[in-house]
Amino acid sequence: MTWTAPTPAPALPVTDYRVTLTGSDGAVVAVKDVPATTTSYSFTGLALGTYTATVAAANLNGNGHRRDTPLPGQSGTSVLMGRAAAYGGPFGRLDQLAAGDTFTVTTGQGKAKYQVLGLRRAGDPAPAAVASGKGRLVLVTATGPHFMPGGVLRVDADLISTPAQTPAAVIRSGTLPESEQPLAHPSGVPWPLVMWLQALVAAAVAAVWTWHRWGRHQTWIVFAPVVAVLGLQVAVRTTELLPNLL
Repeated sequence: MTWTAPTPAPALPVTDYRVTLTGSDGAVVAVKDVPATTTSYSFTGLALGTYTATVAAANLNGNGHRRDTPLPGQSGTSVLMGRAAAYGGPFGRLDQLAAGDTFTVTTGQGKAKYQVLGLRRAGDPAPAAVASGKGRLVLVTATGPHFMPGGVLRVDADLISTPAQTPAAVIRSGTLPESEQPLAHPSGVPWPLVMWLQALVAAAVAAVWTWHRWGRHQTWIVFAPVVAVLGLQVAVRTTELLPNLL
C-alpha cells in the first residue's frame, strides 16, 4: 500500500507514520510504525479475507485523535489527547474550562460546537453515556506541575451542533496498544536514539583527534555545526521517550 505525505507540511515535520490493519470485524490485525522517509508498506502473511488499512501521520506538536473513536463532530464519543507543557503545551490550560463553556472544533467535515459538562480526574465519576445519535468530545491531558505529570485530566463536552455524517468504525474500541494510552511511553527499543548517539560520539572523537591534528580554529569551523545538529537530534529523540501527555 502507498499514501501521500500531508500537504501543506505541518509546522513540525512528520516523525513517523503508523499503519494500522484491521479485519472485517474491526479487530486490529497489525500495527506498524514506518519512518517519515517512507510512504509505502507491505503486509505479509495475511490470510485470505477483507482488510482495511489506515495511515496516521504523527509529529511532536499536534493534538492526537484516539483512533478507535469517531472524529470530533460525529456521533458517539470522540477523544483528543494533547500535551500539557512540552512543545507549546496546546492543552496546558484545559483546567481553566468550566461547566457551560463552549468551544468549536474544526475538521474536514466542518465546524462542530461543544458545551463543557465538567472536568474530572482520577476517581471522579464519569458522566452518563452519550445518547444514540448524539456526540461527545473528551479532551485529555496531564495534571500536575509542568514536565512533572501526576495524573490525567479529562474534560467532557457534549456536541450542541448537528452531528456530521458518521461512518462505521474502522478500529474496534479498546484494541489500541498500551503505548497509545494516556501518559504511556513508546514501546520497543529506541533505535533512532541509539543511532544518533553513536553518531554524536563518533563526531566527538573525531573532533578531539582533529583538535590535536589540525588545530583549534579548524576544528571549530568543521565540527561545531556537525555536533550541534547531532546534539539536536539526540535531544529530539530523547523527548520522544517521555510520557505522551507531558
